[in-house]
Amino acid sequence: MSQPAVETIVQYLSFFIAGEEYATSILHVREIIEHDTVTRVPGSPPWVRGVTNLRGSVLPVIDLAMKFGLPPSTINRRSCIVVVEVAYQGEKLVMGMLADAVGQVLELGPGDVEPPPAFGTPVHADYLAGMGKAGKKFILLLDIDRVLSSQDLRAASGVAPERAVS
Repeated sequence: MSQPAVETIVQYLSFFIAGEEYATSILHVREIIEHDTVTRVPGSPPWVRGVTNLRGSVLPVIDLAMKFGLPPSTINRRSCIVVVEVAYQGEKLVMGMLADAVGQVLELGPGDVEPPPAFGTPVHADYLAGMGKAGKKFILLLDIDRVLSSQDLRAASGVAPERAVS
């Protein structure tokens, strides 16, 4: 007798950018920190908001709203920085993503994830890992390694991102 297939449940952290709810695999998320002073770095791309001090390390902070072609994020009392680990040239780099607010941890099985549509989303379809079903709504699931592509990371690496310690 064969064993029943085990459904793989994946956890995602949801967060808000420009009124839209996005999520990324919790495996990429290191921590969530309060928005604090972010120092602009001259010559960095507009979507690199600057750098902040994360326990003595320089943390580049990316404004995903600007990266997605939207107006810059407005800082409010719920603004935070989602600290993520991304793969870059065989290394893991730590970067911060500016979010208007953090949502929830979602547990999604294969039946809860639809392929990304080719149109109608505020972000480029290549950035999406899929659309997560959460009740009656869909949440855009970001493929963070694609969102923060090698070209972007090269530009941001000029602001000395922290290397992940394995």
